[in-house]
Amino acid sequence: MIKRVILLFCCLMPALSVAVEIKGVAQIHWVQAHQPDSWLNKGTGIYQYDSGNDGLNVAQGLLAMEQDLADELSFSAVINYNQRPAQSIGLTQGYFKYKPIVPSAYKWQIQAGLFYPRMSLENPDLGWTSPYTYTNSAINSWLGEEIKTIGLELSVNRPGRFFNSPHSFNAVASVFKANDPAGTLLAWRGFALHDRQTSLNELVPFANLPSFTDTALRFQASNVRPFEEIDGRFGYYFGLHWDYYKQSQLRFYVYDNNGDPSVLNKSTGQYAWDTKFVSLAWQYKFDSQWRLITQAMHGNTAMGKSRGVDVDFNAYFALVSYQHFAHRWSLRYDHFNVIERDNWLWDPNDSHGEGLTIAWRFDLTAQWQVGLEYSVANSFAANRDLWQWSQNERQRQSLANLQYRF
Repeated sequence: MIKRVILLFCCLMPALSVAVEIKGVAQIHWVQAHQPDSWLNKGTGIYQYDSGNDGLNVAQGLLAMEQDLADELSFSAVINYNQRPAQSIGLTQGYFKYKPIVPSAYKWQIQAGLFYPRMSLENPDLGWTSPYTYTNSAINSWLGEEIKTIGLELSVNRPGRFFNSPHSFNAVASVFKANDPAGTLLAWRGFALHDRQTSLNELVPFANLPSFTDTALRFQASNVRPFEEIDGRFGYYFGLHWDYYKQSQLRFYVYDNNGDPSVLNKSTGQYAWDTKFVSLAWQYKFDSQWRLITQAMHGNTAMGKSRGVDVDFNAYFALVSYQHFAHRWSLRYDHFNVIERDNWLWDPNDSHGEGLTIAWRFDLTAQWQVGLEYSVANSFAANRDLWQWSQNERQRQSLANLQYRF
């Protein structure tokens, strides 16, 4: 499917009167990590890297394309490269945007296709990356791996300048399909810390849990296909953005994938999960150098007949960033929690943890950047005991980064 979309776009390009704008980012990390094994290696570690990945790694490889099809219509796409668990290239965003020129002070637009809900203030850079740290917060790590809109989004904007007001507002509403398994990783792995984005139709592995053997969960695969359509239902979300003089920005979202947790695709081992959450993000710019970004999330997800697996989840982070000419320093604290609500004691789902990440990024030129990051996390996962492993782990990750963008 991905190849068909890319091929179709390439075939249409010669017929278009305006050239395609193409931008890209490539990052190479020199990593030193600490066990246990990452979930991508079927372990229970919450970082993307473990000691088996020490050394040189391709962290980010993405191409972002934008094409004006008409005065009011455009097409955008982002293609990402992932090095693990196996090398792959896939589509992470691909959507049309219709933004008409209207005489009214209220402006509106429609997006259709594959894209992220605009919940994050941490990831405003090219291809939904962060300009602050190389490892995303727990909240946005999860959004990058399991949450994506495949549908329509309507946005109505009230710009403050048209009303002689410092306040601008933007209301967002969306209907979508094919995000049914969202919540799988939270229940059986918990939150994680990384910058990996899941591509369309990609499979994300996690540990082979003993609780999947000869139980009510025997049809569940030890992986998730986050963007699979299973139950035929539509999901929805709505949000409100508030902006005060570009100094204070607030984003509030309510998300519901409207999943039927009793429906199973036996051929892929994927259930539809009933996943609901609210997200509140805030950014405050103290001046041109200092800013604070924080985000909190609270929700519930469940699967199986009679909601056999049922968990609440919540997380928050606070990030402080300081920029001085070509240097940027950022410090972030994360806290995350998954709370079991079901009675399947043979399949424990409780997990919690906290992390601290500090990063320095330096722009050598407009294209080249170097940086350093150190991250440490303490995590508890009840299901580690199924392997008679320690339920509490302290992990560390250090990396040096070289980035090129064009």
